[in-house]
Amino acid sequence: MSPVPEVHEFLSPAWVAAVHAIREEYRDKVVPLALPVRMNQVITGVPFGEPTVDAHIDTSSGQLDMAPGHLDDAEVTVTTDYETARAIFVDPSTAMAHFMGGRIKVQGDMTKLIALIQADPDPAARELQQRLAGVTASPTPPEA
Repeated sequence: MSPVPEVHEFLSPAWVAAVHAIREEYRDKVVPLALPVRMNQVITGVPFGEPTVDAHIDTSSGQLDMAPGHLDDAEVTVTTDYETARAIFVDPSTAMAHFMGGRIKVQGDMTKLIALIQADPDPAARELQQRLAGVTASPTPPEA
């Protein structure tokens, strides 16, 4: 039986470190994405630290690299609230529903975002996603 992973609040410094360590384990195991995407993210309503987090996703190296801060030459920028960003991170298959529900604002090349959403992950990428979701704490229920 494998150990239960320690979970962390989405976007917290401990979560970022855990995600980075897991991504590094899978760096050369995941099949590169067919379409390179350079996407900035703006996540609003973060319940700790700064209320807005800027991050990016870059697949131009063939791997999915995620890091804080924005790219100067991003092709698309996505803005969403914290809960939506967390939900999509934990279960990427919900991205299109959130997009269609108006919870994701897009500036730039929308075809790049659609390609990223619709990419069919290989088995290693699915395993990686499960591991990443496994270190992401469930949302805290609102106080009554």
